[in-house]
Amino acid sequence: MPQARIALIHATALAVDPIRDAFAKVWPQARITNLLDDSLSADLASDGAITERMIERFVSLARYSAGCGANAILFTCSAFGVAIEAARREVSIPVLKPNEAMFDEALEIGGRMGLISTFQPSIPSMVRELEDEASRRGAKVSIRTHTVPGAMEALGCGNGQLHDELIAASAAEFSDCDVVMLAQFSMARAANGLRPHPGQRVLTSPWSAVARLKRDLA
Repeated sequence: MPQARIALIHATALAVDPIRDAFAKVWPQARITNLLDDSLSADLASDGAITERMIERFVSLARYSAGCGANAILFTCSAFGVAIEAARREVSIPVLKPNEAMFDEALEIGGRMGLISTFQPSIPSMVRELEDEASRRGAKVSIRTHTVPGAMEALGCGNGQLHDELIAASAAEFSDCDVVMLAQFSMARAANGLRPHPGQRVLTSPWSAVARLKRDLA
C-alpha cells in the first residue's frame, strides 16, 4: 500500500512523541495523523471505570478517523481495551489496540512475563487481555505486574531523566522474567536505559505496534 495513512488516537500528550519516534525509525514512509483527547485519562481516573459515555467517545473518534481516509487506526491509550474493542466493531478498517502487537510478541516468547506500568488504572484491563489471549492460544504463562510510583508525574513535569531512572530501577526487580513489557507508550523512552538479564527480552508497545502495522499494510 503506497504511503498508508495511519490515524493515531491519544488520551495523553505523553504518548505522542514515543509513537512518532517509532514511526520515524521503523516505518518513516507511513503518513500519520494525530487525534488527542487528554480528558479521557482524567475521566477514567475520576470515574474509576470505563463508562458507556466513554465508549461512545471512542466510537466517535474511530468513525471520524475512518471518515478522514485512514487505512488503519492505532489507539495509544492502554487503559481502554473495552472501549477500543467497541470502536473496532463500528469501522471497516483495521483498529489496533496499543498493546496488542506487544502482547503477541510476548506470547511467542512465553514463560514468565513482567508488565511494568506508570498508570495503575491500565493494569486490570491489560492483564485480562493478556490472559485471555494466552488462554485462546492454550499457552501457560505467569504474569507479574508493577506500577512505578511517581514516574508519570515526573515525565509530566518535564523530568524525563527521573522517569527513566525509576522505570529502570523497577525493571531490575524482574530478573526472573523471560520478557519484560513496558505498558505505556510514554515509557518507551526508558527502554534504552534498561539492562536486561541474560536471555531476557524487553518489549515496548510503540515499536511492536508500528512493526505490526508495517507488516500488515506496507
